[in-house]
Amino acid sequence: MASTVHVIARVRAKEGKEEALKAVLTDLIAPSRREIACLKYDLLQSTTDVRSFCFAERWDNEQGLEEHAASAHVKKAGERLADLVESPPDIERFYVV
Repeated sequence: MASTVHVIARVRAKEGKEEALKAVLTDLIAPSRREIACLKYDLLQSTTDVRSFCFAERWDNEQGLEEHAASAHVKKAGERLADLVESPPDIERFYVV
């Protein structure tokens, strides 16, 4: 099994909450990129639906990704998301084949 983990994390803002959600998600970028296991951490916004956001991530290993998920900045963002999103984030992990 490959050690590098790719993550696609999708989230959709409630109507009228796009900018507030974007601010919360943007706050995750710098501290996440400073994590040792982080190889890529990009926030994307759909070109056809301004309410739709996606993180495209690449982590050196599962342990690094688990540490990221347990980090203070991710937990804080999770608390702030509840009133801004239609449903919980859809987070999926992938390995290169």
